[in-house]
Amino acid sequence: MFTTSRILAASLLAALASALPTTLPKLTKDQALKVIRQETGGSVISACTVPNTVAITFDDGPYLYTNEIVETLAQFNAKATFFVNGNNFECIYSPENEMRLKNAYAAGHQLASHTWSHLDWVTLSDLELLNEMTRTDDALTKIVGVKPAFVRPPFGSYNEDSVRVANANGQTIAIWDFDSLDSDGVTTPDESVALYQNVATEKPVSILTLNHETSEGTARQVLPFALNVLSTQGYQFVTVAECLGGVVPPYQSVAEPQVRDCFSSTSAFTDF
Repeated sequence: MFTTSRILAASLLAALASALPTTLPKLTKDQALKVIRQETGGSVISACTVPNTVAITFDDGPYLYTNEIVETLAQFNAKATFFVNGNNFECIYSPENEMRLKNAYAAGHQLASHTWSHLDWVTLSDLELLNEMTRTDDALTKIVGVKPAFVRPPFGSYNEDSVRVANANGQTIAIWDFDSLDSDGVTTPDESVALYQNVATEKPVSILTLNHETSEGTARQVLPFALNVLSTQGYQFVTVAECLGGVVPPYQSVAEPQVRDCFSSTSAFTDF
């Protein structure tokens, strides 16, 4: 039986195929996915499409509380998505952060990009933004072996040029439709808990949350409460890719971790 998402994907592929030349060089799976994104203009998602799902997401890591968050998620059989930076609160290449990333990935959580140094995308040139993206991609490829298919702009700030650059890099931009406000410097953990209580009471069809793994209050107070109150409402806790029905895979490529040097390499892509 075809699900709605599969039918949509099939229609998209058919439309794309009809628009392409009749003779094409043989493409790998990764190259084909990139062609699809380029030909269809890429995308920005801000909500899940699978009913009764919650995508718990964390920004700004890896950090001190990553492993603790993974343990808490396991208690609820929950999967989450970690949008990581290369050099924000800490360097992604520290031995501790490498182990945190490997632990989260091994536990079945999705790793995604929050770009390298948490800069506002709209202030960057195309090449500067691409460098922010590819340095994080390179780090995840070297540490874990995956190249993320999803990227989240710091501060949620992006424009048409940003979408085009992400598209050229083969990535879907992921925003959110629920913010715990745990990074604004004003909201307390108790207030974030109240926000989760409110959304659980409202019981929307699905929820795509924004949290920050750098917040002790989020790791130790808000997350356990959120998982408990939302699970009592019957939600399933899934990754961002899963909450979209798997139409876009979580990664552009999956392989063994690569040998790396002390610094992430940069790359240039000018055909925007």
